Amino acid sequence: MEDLRFYPRLQYVDTINHALSVKGGSAKLLHVFVDVEPVTFNRGFYTVDMRFFYQVTLQAYLSCPVPVTVEGLCVFDKRVLLFGSEGSAKVFSSEFRAGGLDPQYLRGSNLPVAVVEAVDPIVLEAKLVESCGCRPCDSDLCEVPSFVSSFFDGELSSGDDMRRVYVTLGQFSIVRLERDSQLLIPVYDYCMPEKECSGGADPGQDPCGLFRNIGFPVGEFFPPNTVSRPETYEETKNYCRCCQ
Repeated sequence: MEDLRFYPRLQYVDTINHALSVKGGSAKLLHVFVDVEPVTFNRGFYTVDMRFFYQVTLQAYLSCPVPVTVEGLCVFDKRVLLFGSEGSAKVFSSEFRAGGLDPQYLRGSNLPVAVVEAVDPIVLEAKLVESCGCRPCDSDLCEVPSFVSSFFDGELSSGDDMRRVYVTLGQFSIVRLERDSQLLIPVYDYCMPEKECSGGADPGQDPCGLFRNIGFPVGEFFPPNTVSRPETYEETKNYCRCCQ
């Protein structure tokens, strides 16, 4: 996420206006707004729009060698296109509420639900830019939810009466579509055994005779010329264990 506009708290505006440089500090992901919309001409595909809100802390350097810590907000918008299949069935259910009514209600449809998993980003770069009106698209602070603003101890600056700071963040995230799916599982009736199971070889059988019926393990004494590569997860796990 390159060159995100940094909106500092009002008390740090003067510090940024007199700063010689800024350097990266830390960043924290506060919240992500997620919206899912079907694609008109591509059945089964959906657009997932996300808005990330970050609490960013930077180090501003003035004439004094000791930096001043400044705090602010960064916002990033992202859109992805995913396949989630389609469905139009209406889902009804009853929800129990302690001390309240227990009505039948329309839960919704079986359309997919977007889920976003993300870790706190890394501040890769921070730079000062003189306010010259060259980027009018990010001159004003977008609408910030009240619960996001509550993370900052003070009001955020959203005007152009200050030098601008742009921050580059690096973040790992996973975006997926989830939906309920029907599974067909065979069910068998419980049955009682009709005869006794000896649980092994016949106790009257000669042990030596049992051993004579076992084929000679040629492969144990003469290893094959080629070893097949594992294909499944279980085969790979056993293969790696034997190689250790």
